[in-house]
Amino acid sequence: MSSIEQDRARLLRTRRDFFRTAGCAAMGSLAVSSTIRDFRLINSALAQGGGAGSFDDYKALVCIFLSGGNDSNNLVIPRGASHANYAAIRQNLAVPESELLPLTPLNNDGNEYGFHPSCPELAGLFHERKLALLFNVGPLVFPTNRAQYKGKLVALPPQLFSHSDQVTHWQTSLPDQPPKTGWGGRIADLLHPYQNELLLDPVERARISLCTSIAGSNTFEVGASVQQYHVSTSGAVTLAGATPGSTREGVVRSLAQLAQSNLQASAYGDVIDNAIAAGTVLNSAIEPTEAWTWDVPFPDVSLARQLKMVARIIAGRDALKIKRQIFFVSVNGYDTHTSQVGGNNDDPLTGSHANLLAELSESIAAFQGAIEQIAADPTYGGGALTDSVVGFTASDFGRTFPTNGQGSDHGWGGHHLIFGGSGDPASGAVAGQRTFGTFPVHQVNGPDDTSTGRWIPSTSVDEYSATLAKWFGVDATHLPVVFPNLGRFATPDLGFMRS
Repeated sequence: MSSIEQDRARLLRTRRDFFRTAGCAAMGSLAVSSTIRDFRLINSALAQGGGAGSFDDYKALVCIFLSGGNDSNNLVIPRGASHANYAAIRQNLAVPESELLPLTPLNNDGNEYGFHPSCPELAGLFHERKLALLFNVGPLVFPTNRAQYKGKLVALPPQLFSHSDQVTHWQTSLPDQPPKTGWGGRIADLLHPYQNELLLDPVERARISLCTSIAGSNTFEVGASVQQYHVSTSGAVTLAGATPGSTREGVVRSLAQLAQSNLQASAYGDVIDNAIAAGTVLNSAIEPTEAWTWDVPFPDVSLARQLKMVARIIAGRDALKIKRQIFFVSVNGYDTHTSQVGGNNDDPLTGSHANLLAELSESIAAFQGAIEQIAADPTYGGGALTDSVVGFTASDFGRTFPTNGQGSDHGWGGHHLIFGGSGDPASGAVAGQRTFGTFPVHQVNGPDDTSTGRWIPSTSVDEYSATLAKWFGVDATHLPVVFPNLGRFATPDLGFMRS
């Protein structure tokens, strides 16, 4: 029997797969098909890696979800000749050109850009080559232009402009299928065996899931077999009064480990016991950074608190025995129909959106600084860590280009940030100080909109996500396992990540 066959046979004998298989008898054909799907993912993992083994490096992806639909028309703003047209259409939402933070991309697409004045930290990262911009991204079923949209010549994502549906489309990258798993979860299904099931030495297996959320349950990290691990901004949630090593913890774990004749009761006990064990290990791993003084202070805002916990978990990666991690954080408030600007709706330099962009800019800068600080510490770092952690933004949708008088309404395509890496022009993780994708023509009822200033995406979520997944470790052969619709689009690698 080959090593691959031996690994595969051992996988099928694990207790987890026994419960999954046993459950099929009670749950019928749906459960059977789920089990077959899970085995296919395991087989894909074996095929990609060629047998037992593990990663010899560390990588982390951090998804920052801007919940509510970010008005990215006021995140990245045209300068020069195009600004007058922008200002005429945006009216009270328009940021004066004199207030913009100029951006100088290394590539030239014929346009001039600036960041909202609330984002000096993002502008700094851009010019340090640690941040890239991707224009006009959104969920698509097929490539779609204005004529196809107006003529209904191609299938479109269902329920366009709906918050819940567009969140699902972004996080699953499967707008034409019933949502079952997220694209982060499917990556975890594919790669998790390398840091658990395929490692013959149990001591070296990962102590927590490949997917970790600091923002509660999400669709993005739902896998067929890998479950997301939830952590608060203070660490793993533990049983009240059951501190690690306490009598109460020992009693609860003893009860959970009792032999059961009922499979459901046995599985439930396993869940409780594993949750307690994982929480203890995680809190122990992050404890050394509890009192750290961060070189770039984290502001006391929701997003920064979440990203601070992500940084602390990354610092504890060796204790957690983990080589690949996908994190999810989220911040609310981006549904800016009203009060988007301040000063009685006539000051675009203040108001709810300006505050949100300041929070985003300061939090990302603090997180990037934390990763660089961890990398420089010989106890927790490692020379390659800075280029091993990449963050990216996602949101329900972009928003309408014209004002509604008090804010902007639900749109479609929007602009996004990818950040991380050392800024090295040859080897930095992110190809920073560059723009990618196509900036839309700022014209209502023009070549790039639906007719009301909603941008038709020129880049699909599939292409955006697949570029990140490829860097993370999914090879080209298995990208379609994670992104079944990817073959419909022309650019599976957009170029903003370096291998």
